[in-house]
Amino acid sequence: MSLLAIKNLTLGIGRTPILRDIDLEVDEGEILGIIGESGSGKSMTALSILRLLPHAAELGGSIRFEDMEIVGRSEAEMCSLRGNEIGMIFQEPMTALNPVKTIGDQVAETVMIHSGKSRAEARVIARETLNRVGLPEEQFPLGRYPHELSGGQRQRVVIAMAIALRPRLLIADEPTTALDVTTQAQILDLLKKLVNEDGMALIFITHDLAVVADLADRIAIMQQGEVVEQGETLSVFETMHHPYTKALFSASQHVPERKVHGVDLDRSHAVVRVNGMVRDYRLPRKSLFAAPGQFRAVNNVSFTIRRGENVGLVGESGCGKSTLTRALLALERMQGGHVEVDGVVLAEDAANSRDIRRKMQVVFQDPYGSFNPRHKVERLVAEPFHLLDDAPQGADRRHAIEAALEEVGLLASDAHKFIHEFSGGQRQRIAIARALIIKPSLIILDEAVSALDVSIRAQILDLLTDLSDRLGISFLFISHDLSVVRSITDRVMVMQRGEIIEEGETESVFANPQHPYTQKLVAASPSVEHVLAARRQRQAT
Repeated sequence: MSLLAIKNLTLGIGRTPILRDIDLEVDEGEILGIIGESGSGKSMTALSILRLLPHAAELGGSIRFEDMEIVGRSEAEMCSLRGNEIGMIFQEPMTALNPVKTIGDQVAETVMIHSGKSRAEARVIARETLNRVGLPEEQFPLGRYPHELSGGQRQRVVIAMAIALRPRLLIADEPTTALDVTTQAQILDLLKKLVNEDGMALIFITHDLAVVADLADRIAIMQQGEVVEQGETLSVFETMHHPYTKALFSASQHVPERKVHGVDLDRSHAVVRVNGMVRDYRLPRKSLFAAPGQFRAVNNVSFTIRRGENVGLVGESGCGKSTLTRALLALERMQGGHVEVDGVVLAEDAANSRDIRRKMQVVFQDPYGSFNPRHKVERLVAEPFHLLDDAPQGADRRHAIEAALEEVGLLASDAHKFIHEFSGGQRQRIAIARALIIKPSLIILDEAVSALDVSIRAQILDLLTDLSDRLGISFLFISHDLSVVRSITDRVMVMQRGEIIEEGETESVFANPQHPYTQKLVAASPSVEHVLAARRQRQAT
């Protein structure tokens, strides 16, 4: 008998159907991967198992955990099940953790709530669990706070909270989406280790096909609230009976095609030159009479981006990518070196930073977080006009906004809507339209597609490639997703500890990395083809 068996599960909220006739099973010690785009019902399926649903939700069908029927159970009965028998890891660790409580208290609190153990007993279990997930006491005492940890370390704390009572089923909802490739590989290895040690079942929810192809024993493909295909991982990827499965796989392998047209590019023209950039931060004094310390986040970095060129910047969290970007945009003062934009040197006193910012725009990872939800799209897209001395007014302003929206594949009428009325991919198009509207020379994309589904990501990459070809705009792609960087950039720079340690043509760097750190990054980046080939080889032997 399966540990978890879901039969004919339906879910509706109000008059909106969310899930339709879901059938899923997972055995002890088995890893089930659930794949699908945003809105497919992956997370709502997980929340239905734990009965963490809105009050208006109507749940039908059957969810059996061993011999217990979950549908219809009281909240008190579910509280005894959650944590003890079923644990859950959420996507964003900083949101899942309480910033004013220590990591020890948060893991111990989970133990006390679900087991009734004393505080002293719970703290012993918390310490043992944090050791299990790779946070040893000598480096990570219980008194540390979440903000003192890196993203990967925070995710380990969230995992510790979920497994502290050794549940028989663990649900992981996009636990590695925001992590760089090496940290992602560490977290995936940790989850495999925990499954093997405890014999628990794991439901792993993701939109990353390469990750699930490597991790899962079986996979289920979800679309619009239904399971459209499921089976043993290698079998599903080799047969792909359903058109949606084929579309997802094709999108994950998508490489934009460059067709230069519309502009006569002078590729010898340097849009941006960075010469010897240095960015230091002062550290707190260790004692009253000690001199303040200093941390060098960017150390003597130099590079050039030419017109119409797409350049990638990759590296782990904390390597200095974001600091370099802020200094490049004149948002932070450099302690050494200088920046030229279209031949103009950014003045040390930032006197001409307004003119510089006219020529450089940025698109952030979370489009919803970078917009004011109370303003309509026409106002949001027009925000960069404040950088212009002769910003268009009246009808000219309206026409410029509509033209920018149409440039990114949206409708002129979308200008009159609010940002919540758009999907994630459409919001990112609006963010790109805002960056385009003052015709910059360089657009910096800071993890601009990492949170998007594979099909939406493919559309955005095609859009960016088209804009580069037609308008001659240069792009700086900052990403931890090496597959994206490899598919769209002409050159790539690899950053480690504030320095560019390797640079060259993208395909050359990825195919034959020279620096050990680059080799480590490439090795940690999952590839669907390589993963499936390895599975075939293991099965053959």
